[in-house]
Amino acid sequence: MKKYEIFLFDADDTLFDYDLAERNALKTMFEYCGFNFSENALAMYREINSKVWKDYDDGNISKEELQPLRFKILFEKIGVNYDSEIFNQKYLVEVGKGGYLINGALEICKKIISCNKKIYIVSNGVLLTQKTRIEYSAIREYITDFFVSEFIGYQKPNKLYFDYVFSHIPKIEKDKIIIIGDNLLHDIAGGINAGIDTCWFNKSGYANNTEIKPTYEIKDLNELNIFV
Repeated sequence: MKKYEIFLFDADDTLFDYDLAERNALKTMFEYCGFNFSENALAMYREINSKVWKDYDDGNISKEELQPLRFKILFEKIGVNYDSEIFNQKYLVEVGKGGYLINGALEICKKIISCNKKIYIVSNGVLLTQKTRIEYSAIREYITDFFVSEFIGYQKPNKLYFDYVFSHIPKIEKDKIIIIGDNLLHDIAGGINAGIDTCWFNKSGYANNTEIKPTYEIKDLNELNIFV
């Protein structure tokens, strides 16, 4: 089995349990604002959030517009009155506190570093949230560096995003680099565009009905042991 020297990990839903962080942050914010939190409100938010992120991916809105817009739409639907800009800023802080790890994340990070390999995080997330989550997480000591699209100015799967990443990693052959992520469009297509091997973390066992074909597919992070 091929071995790698550099492991590029996506953050949300690959190393970090974003769903849990999102739920807890929204619940905390609802309670702080005196709103009634419910699973229905959470489901509604996730549907809205998914749609506005697609608008962002399609280039229809900016990330600055996206962030408060999702809450503005949500508040209109549930019938509450609150400043969406203020809510969003406090929400981002709360999400950043949620450094909950996916099962196996800590173990595989320890294994990679124990073998003198390097780990980098590559994320399209919000800079404030990702920076806070990474800095205070149990895996921070194993992360050499992290690259967030909001700071770089390009996002996965754009090749320019990866050009920036590679320019900040000590020179190494691309065939020694692998990207691991849960998103076919961002992580896997991005890795293909960048000319590196890819590993789709498909923990839910979804069917791949796209033309994007990863080099490898896993359901558990511990399966990465064979590449270390």
